[in-house]
Amino acid sequence: MSAPVLLAVSHGTSSEAGRRAVAALVDAVREASGARVESAFVDVQQPDVPAALAAIGDRSVVVVPLLLSAGYHVNVDLVRELEAFPRARLARALGPDPRLASVLVRRLGEAGRAPGDRIVLAAAGSSDRSAVADCRAVAGLAATELGLAVRLGFLSAARPSVARAVANARAVHPLARVAVASYLLAPGYFHDLAVAAGGELTSAPLLGDGPVPDELVDVVLDRYAEVALSLAA
Repeated sequence: MSAPVLLAVSHGTSSEAGRRAVAALVDAVREASGARVESAFVDVQQPDVPAALAAIGDRSVVVVPLLLSAGYHVNVDLVRELEAFPRARLARALGPDPRLASVLVRRLGEAGRAPGDRIVLAAAGSSDRSAVADCRAVAGLAATELGLAVRLGFLSAARPSVARAVANARAVHPLARVAVASYLLAPGYFHDLAVAAGGELTSAPLLGDGPVPDELVDVVLDRYAEVALSLAA
């Protein structure tokens, strides 16, 4: 029996840099997995998930959300869209995962973080409580790796905003720099908001123009394998 198709579903973006970064991740997953890997999007780009699943045909499919938390798109949109495709199974979102926190901390170092800096984690935000909890979990993982407190801020939908979290950190520690850790998958509109939130420095997203982090490839493959094994059982 052939391995299930891996359908990598990202949010979609109008940012060319963001599109390149996500495509590079999908290519890296394809090269590492040996399975058939296809792409789909929940917004902005095409194909959407139903079109991609229809094109795959009668093969078993594991849908892996290239999303950092299990918000509305995972818990509602994808669940609803997969109802018409009984051969498709939905994997977990990428986060929370310690490997994502490791990449996040590495990006902070690349941006020039110094030991005395105060850290604000900038997450996209969601009205879904489980997504907010996922972001808090990653902030905790990053704090453990850094050995210092990490404040959490959101770029939409949830509170506090990143700008408010930056201002709060600066009020408590007026002599320290505030470093914004961009907990975003790829460049685009939300990363631009993170840069504008008022920190002295802002790290790059998890994906960028450089090599795709091995940790991200491994997380995607693990999410796929968890479901693929259940299909084979």
